[in-house]
This record gives sequence, structure tokens and C-alpha cells, in this order.
Amino acid sequence: MKFVDEAVIDVSAGNGGAGCVSFRREKFIPFGGPNGGDGGRGGSVWAIADRNINTLIDYRYARRHEARNGEAGRGSDQYGAASPDIELRMPVGTMISDAETGELLVELLEHGQRALLVKGGDGGFGNLHFKTSTNRSPRQKTPGWPGEAKKLKLELRVLADVGLLGMPNAGKSTLIAAISNARPKIADYPFTTLHPNLGVVRVGPERSFVVADIPGLIEGASEGAGLGHQFLRHLQRTRLLLHIVDAAPFDDADPVVQVRAIVAELKKYDPKLHAKPRWLVFNKLDMVPEAEREARVKGYVRRLRWKGPVYSISALAREGLQPLLEAIHAHVAQFQREAPPPDERFDARASMPPEPGDE
Repeated sequence: MKFVDEAVIDVSAGNGGAGCVSFRREKFIPFGGPNGGDGGRGGSVWAIADRNINTLIDYRYARRHEARNGEAGRGSDQYGAASPDIELRMPVGTMISDAETGELLVELLEHGQRALLVKGGDGGFGNLHFKTSTNRSPRQKTPGWPGEAKKLKLELRVLADVGLLGMPNAGKSTLIAAISNARPKIADYPFTTLHPNLGVVRVGPERSFVVADIPGLIEGASEGAGLGHQFLRHLQRTRLLLHIVDAAPFDDADPVVQVRAIVAELKKYDPKLHAKPRWLVFNKLDMVPEAEREARVKGYVRRLRWKGPVYSISALAREGLQPLLEAIHAHVAQFQREAPPPDERFDARASMPPEPGDE
């Protein structure tokens, strides 16, 4: 299935039914009085979070969603029937905003969460409501109230504790496949990953966290190079970024230059995302002679002037993974105990290492 994480839809609630002007007409009852019923309520449109859906592709092609109008009132005190509501099922993590003003209306963060998108109009009053002691034969009625209509922008941001960040072919997909049951496509060419992948990592009994893998970034992604940087939105709800670095690039590229390029793209996209805690993880050490591994990693760290956590692993050979997973779980568990809001944009700059400087 094609992955779609953005869509624009038009939603329209139903209008309320009009009230009725009617009088009781029966044999031997010459003055039966008014008996016009009210109109029915128009249908509303609701959004429901569904964990069994992981893409917005349904709304890429079905963009117009209209609820039915309420029925008009009838005589004999008969009220018009209300129209059924429409329920739009969306992935957990969907942000719904007004496409015209940009105002964020709701975020669907929990399975089963319901949110009213547009409200149906109320039904109009029949002449039964206008009967008084001095107005025995009212001929007034009111039309139904119109339903709301909006143009909405849907944006999916996956819910994960940890996000994998790095250049294409850095080994992000290999890592998530090694530590979880996720099975992303893995191949020996760039941009193998075309959409985010989620994996649940189990460190022990009742000890787990969720990892998100996104397509690789390259220098100039903010200008549209490669796959662009729009997939970075899926890392905005994470608690920790793992910056995966290829310690042995096949094209003799400089890992230090690649790290700086990713940092620059993060800053261009969103300063708050750039301020999140970020750890360096040097991957593919199985491609480096064992005697040179430590010196090579230290050389990269020294050139970057990196003061934060650094880990050396081989995702393919599954070496060095356990210490990394234990440290990640300890970091994530700290936030789980504090239980802050899932969409909180906390400022983690105080705990960040200094920016990589010049050589």
C-alpha cells in the first residue's frame, strides 16, 4: 500500500430540516389546532483515531465528505428524522487543521479518540411551537439551520519514542530490523526506505519502546534534494534522536561532513526538532579492522567536538546493540515516569552537546 501522510479534504455537515405548518383536520373537530412538527437535525462529521490504519491514502482520493440533511417536519405532530453522522477513521497521530487559516483543530493521539469536525444544523420549528393563548392558529415556521463546512488539512505524524536519523545507506533499516520485528526493505542502493517504518523494541519483560525509521536525508534536502525533508515531521513527537553514521562509507565520503550536513538540515526544518536530545551511533564497524575501530571513532568525535553520548555498533553483525538499547530504554523510561503530554514541545537544548565545530 502506498504511504500517504498528507491530505486535504472538504467536509460538510447536513442542514437541519425545515419545520412544518399544519393543522389538525378531523371529522367533528373543527378547531383541531396546529400540529406541525419540527425538522430533523442534519448529520455531523466526526474523526475517529484507529490504530489499525497507518496511512491517509483513503483521503488522498476521497476528498469530499458530506453528511445528509435532516428531514423536514410533517403534520400530525411528526418530527423529521435526524440524519446519521459520518465517521472518518484516521491513523493515530493525525493532526487536523483548518486548511485556510492553518489553525490546529485537533490531534488524534489515542485509539478510539473522537473529535467533532463539523456540526450538523439543528432542525427548524414547526407551527406547533408558536401556539399561544392569543395565537391559536399560528402559521409561522422556521427553516433548518445550515450545517458547518470546512476545508481541512490532515497531517500524519507517527508516534514513537526514538527516531532514527541519517544519510541514505547508513544502516537505519538494518538497525530497526535487528532490534525489532519490523521488516523494512533493505538493499545496497540509496533511498531504499521510501516511507517511515515503526518497530517495537523489547528490552525485557514490560520494558519496551517504539522506534521510527524515516527515509535518509542528504545535503540540500530542504531545497528538495533526494526525497526532501518532509519526512522529518515523523520525528517531532520522539523523545530521542539516534543519529546513525556510516563509519565506513563505500564511496570514501567523510562521516564528519555527513554529520554536519544532517545537523544543518535539522536546523533549517525545525529548530525545536534540532533541539531534541541526539546521540551519535557509528554503524558498520564490522567493515573496519578491529584494531582500527576505536581510533577511527575517537577521531570522528574529536573532529566534531561532540560531548554527548556516542555508541559504536554493527547492526548487521548485531554487535554492541545491547548497551545501546539499555541506555535508550533508561532515557525513555524517564519521560514515561514523568508522563508529559505526547505532543509537548519541550526545550532540551540544556542537555544537548555543543554543535559540531570546524576542524
